[in-house]
Amino acid sequence: MFDGLDLQALLPFIAVGFAAQIVDGALGMAFGVISSTLLVSVLGVPPATASAGVHLAECFTTGVSGISHAIHKNVNWKLFFRLLIPGVIGGVTGAYLLTSLDAAVTRPFVMTYLAGIGLYLLWRGLSFPTRHHREPKIVEPLGLAGGFLDAAGGGGWGPVVTSNLLIQGTQPRYTIGTVNSVEFFLTLSVSITFIIHLGFAAFTEAVVGLLIGGVLAAPFGAIIAKRVPTKTLLILVGIVLTLTSSYSVYNALT
Repeated sequence: MFDGLDLQALLPFIAVGFAAQIVDGALGMAFGVISSTLLVSVLGVPPATASAGVHLAECFTTGVSGISHAIHKNVNWKLFFRLLIPGVIGGVTGAYLLTSLDAAVTRPFVMTYLAGIGLYLLWRGLSFPTRHHREPKIVEPLGLAGGFLDAAGGGGWGPVVTSNLLIQGTQPRYTIGTVNSVEFFLTLSVSITFIIHLGFAAFTEAVVGLLIGGVLAAPFGAIIAKRVPTKTLLILVGIVLTLTSSYSVYNALT
């Protein structure tokens, strides 16, 4: 599956994984969105292949993250099970749809979605912090939509689900821990779906590079999280994603 890889071919993917993990480690979200945006818009990777590679790499990162949150008692298990089944169903459906369509057709729609996520993160940054904590009312539909958009867009589970739950007034600690824990099962099911439809040929340089870059960046993300305000990071990520995705949409439509 990974035969014939060379360092020079891996370097762009390592850079993408490193940059995405820096942000994800600091914010607890956006690894998939940033990775997919750069893979599709900058490196020209087909949307289905980009999403497949990102989700396989995330199987490892989210697994470790979920275990860590459980150990530190950051998981709201009631919320966990309310998100789990809808999230997996949405993720498998999104992955199936993405692999059934031509890349030239899906790219403008995928990048438009990612640009929307960028605007959403920008708005979240400008409106941060949230109001007082309370139990969320909308959970299952949010999990279904978040899982679908995550697979179809190559990322977005964290930005969509975590941000919406925080808007509803949930406590950040348990929200981030729970959403990250569910994400492992989401990425695992999405990866299996991509393997069934694309085969292992979709998991080459992108997967190895993202894994290497993500591991190298992990310690730095934690340092940034301590020193840079969350509001500032959300605004910066929103600006980067919006500009990059909008440029890609413009090129696809012209």
